[in-house]
Amino acid sequence: MTRIALIQGHPTPDARHFCHALAAAYRDGAIESGHEVRDIDVATLQFAVLRSRREWEGHPPAEHIAATQATIAWAEHLVFVYPLWLGTMPALLKAFLEQTFRPGFAMGKADEGKGWSRRLAGRSARIVVTMGMPALLYRWYFGAHGLKSFEQGILAIVGIRPSRHTLVGSVEGIGAAKREKWLETMRSLGRGAR
Repeated sequence: MTRIALIQGHPTPDARHFCHALAAAYRDGAIESGHEVRDIDVATLQFAVLRSRREWEGHPPAEHIAATQATIAWAEHLVFVYPLWLGTMPALLKAFLEQTFRPGFAMGKADEGKGWSRRLAGRSARIVVTMGMPALLYRWYFGAHGLKSFEQGILAIVGIRPSRHTLVGSVEGIGAAKREKWLETMRSLGRGAR
């Protein structure tokens, strides 16, 4: 059994988006195989945008952010699901990560002399990104820079590796058969906690 934190990063708290269906399919597959899943829905959380290093390092997180930190600390595998906006994750998800992956939780504090210690080491991740463009275009022409930034500039720095990804392209024009194929892919990933 694997402990999984499923982080829904779509900024609209409306369950009609394909991101929500993909996350639900992953959850169903994981639970079916006996894995334990806890959900974090970023769109339903209220938090301030951090505007300085002093706020990031010095202010304690709000109570609900501390609760998400507890879920992430509990998890062995993290699944992030979000749409591609302007080449990367939506601003709300980035603000959530800044609030959550603070010094003292995700990495050492500078005053401890351990500013780069990886406190979330031992966890793996799956990143699921939906997008309007074909996934091949995002990967090869645009270099998947937003995804690489997330994997290398956030997850790897705090010790979360390996991170694998699933890119769902041309999502607006997806037909019923292709949609079901993607949902089955997510159920299968959930069953394997991958």
